[in-house]
Amino acid sequence: MKKIIVAIDGFSSCGKSTMAKELAHETGYIYVDTGAMYRAVSLFCIRNGWMTETEMIEDQIEKNISSIQLEFKTNAGGKAEMYLNGENVENEIRTLEVANGASRVSTLGFVRRELVRQQQIMGLQKGIVMDGRDIGTVVFPEAELKIFLTASAEIRAQRRYDEMVAKGETVNFEDVLANVKERDDRDQNRAESPLRKASDAIVIDNSTLSIRQQQEILRTLFAEKTLD
Repeated sequence: MKKIIVAIDGFSSCGKSTMAKELAHETGYIYVDTGAMYRAVSLFCIRNGWMTETEMIEDQIEKNISSIQLEFKTNAGGKAEMYLNGENVENEIRTLEVANGASRVSTLGFVRRELVRQQQIMGLQKGIVMDGRDIGTVVFPEAELKIFLTASAEIRAQRRYDEMVAKGETVNFEDVLANVKERDDRDQNRAESPLRKASDAIVIDNSTLSIRQQQEILRTLFAEKTLD
């Protein structure tokens, strides 16, 4: 069975990470959560005062972007966690503030170019599942299997809301929905690597699909692409 690159793109809170993680676990492939990488950059900028709710100090971010070292390490439970310059920041990057910041820093061309560089190094040996916004169009346009995942904004916001409440966070559904729509707008309209469906990507709308159903679809597509 040949090794391939699996690129899963789509809108925020579609469940891309869940889909990618499960496939990687089943196949023994390496999973890379590119969204976590942008969140880590967001956290780095917030911590250093280079990004607030109203502004970004772009020259400082550009000056320091090369000092950001991102990697994934597997914990005792088998889950890949995000490390920023050697520090485990998996929990810190999952807040709404950091998520919104990630959408903002991802509009900066020099940020995207640096992370794409790191992502492409991760995929040199293939056998990788990567999810994000521009994996099939920019990072790995040669990927053998490309998926474009989508769902309605309301359903995605509900999923995100439920996830945050389960973690004990106090959030308002309307705020989460507004954030989802704002991120959609940014992702699709940024100048650098906007969210687009690759011409050869397979669209999966999981608005009414269970996780099991969507995994069965992905499993079938993967098997077709890895036949010798």
